[in-house]
Amino acid sequence: MERLNPGLLAGLLIILLGLAGCASPVPEPIRQAPPSQPQPNEVRADEARFEGVTVRWGGVIAAVTNRAEDTLLEVVSRPLARGGRPQLTDATQGRFLARVDGFLDPAVFAPGREITVTGTVAGLEPRTVGEFPYPYVRVDVDMHYLWAVREPIREPYYSPWWYDPWYPYHPYYRPWHPYHPFHDPWRRW
Repeated sequence: MERLNPGLLAGLLIILLGLAGCASPVPEPIRQAPPSQPQPNEVRADEARFEGVTVRWGGVIAAVTNRAEDTLLEVVSRPLARGGRPQLTDATQGRFLARVDGFLDPAVFAPGREITVTGTVAGLEPRTVGEFPYPYVRVDVDMHYLWAVREPIREPYYSPWWYDPWYPYHPYYRPWHPYHPFHDPWRRW
């Protein structure tokens, strides 16, 4: 039996480690959109045409209702980014209900969290938003993915105690210096 070249073996190991590092924790059906992708407002307009169609929708959870056999998630739909995560935008295609078999803890699947679901359109369900009657599109969920909470964007911190050690000698503090941004060589002082 012939021995493998150590360089070839090391190269294969590096490639395998690189591929393992590229693996995403997001399931493939969540990352890839189905070929025909109607939006909730399109389905609401023509329910019969889209019944039974596979969709991938996402958005922000508005409410969670646990029932005896399943959980209903009320989701405010948002456009999805390339990887399937809802975008940070105020644009919406309406609301939809995601019916998930089993129990989902409302403390984890809390209002305000982002979720993406894949499943089949199961028709419209009339409900209300406040006192306004609203026809929700219901999706029977095959797979769902709850996204991690986004970290808030922090503004840079500027200390009031910071000082410039070159203060009196820095060229930006002398308008007659040629490196000053407001330097005008033709101006007479």
